[in-house]
Amino acid sequence: MAGDILTSGTRTDAEISGLDALEIAGQEKVPSRASRTWSATWPKLAALAIAVGAWQVVVWTGWKPEYSLPGPVTVGQELLRQVGGPQLWDGMATTLRRAAVGYVFSVAVGLLVGLAVARSRVLRAAIGSMITALQTMPSIAWFPLAILLFELSEKAIFFVVVLGAAPSIANGVIAGVDYVPPLLLRAGRNLGARGLNLYRYVIAPAALPAIVAGLKQGWAFSWRSLMAGELIVVGISTTSLGAQLTYSRELSDAPWLLATMIVILVVGLVVDAAFGAADKAIRRRWGVLDQTGA
Repeated sequence: MAGDILTSGTRTDAEISGLDALEIAGQEKVPSRASRTWSATWPKLAALAIAVGAWQVVVWTGWKPEYSLPGPVTVGQELLRQVGGPQLWDGMATTLRRAAVGYVFSVAVGLLVGLAVARSRVLRAAIGSMITALQTMPSIAWFPLAILLFELSEKAIFFVVVLGAAPSIANGVIAGVDYVPPLLLRAGRNLGARGLNLYRYVIAPAALPAIVAGLKQGWAFSWRSLMAGELIVVGISTTSLGAQLTYSRELSDAPWLLATMIVILVVGLVVDAAFGAADKAIRRRWGVLDQTGA
């Protein structure tokens, strides 16, 4: 019997040693930062090359005349010309200022409404489904009302941006709070967390991934609403990106139009990368990120 126990103990030590050795070996094979950067970059470069190649093929087919659908080289030259002048940067400054102001206000409204609805059963029964209905409503449908209320002004754009983004953020907060494990809530209460402290130290950290997802979706809605607003409410600004799209269409300047669209796309990709970095940081903090693939 003693021999069996000794053998069992020896076997357990050997198994643990084997697992430790396997973990150490895995750590030794962690790729370098340059390798990880390249592995994350080359698929994007490949997708970009495929998209540009397909674009050029469509141009070569003669489906549309060159003045209507210019090739990548022509648009690239126009984009470089725009980058070298003040017009593009002035337009980006105007558009990003509107986006920042509208989004920050939307975050404040969405967080407050989401927390209130998640905490109150009466509010959830009263306006819970209404928040989802507002989220599904196209932003463009709000502009007739916005123009009636605020005419062709910055306030009209701001109104639509907030209505486009705040419901998505609120829904993210509600979903995050709803999926907090009850065990964490009981543990927090047993440790003395009550009221705001329970939200600060237990609910908010646990719901953070869903909240970040809601913030990301809210940005997407606010950006789309802003672009629609700038296309419609043109007269209040001659430099915004949306206004430049409208002017290029009216002048039938396809290279300028496509170059501006590329700028709008790049801004969206940069913001998406920022949200992706925040999400990765949260997953790393939670210990659910594979370090070898980070």
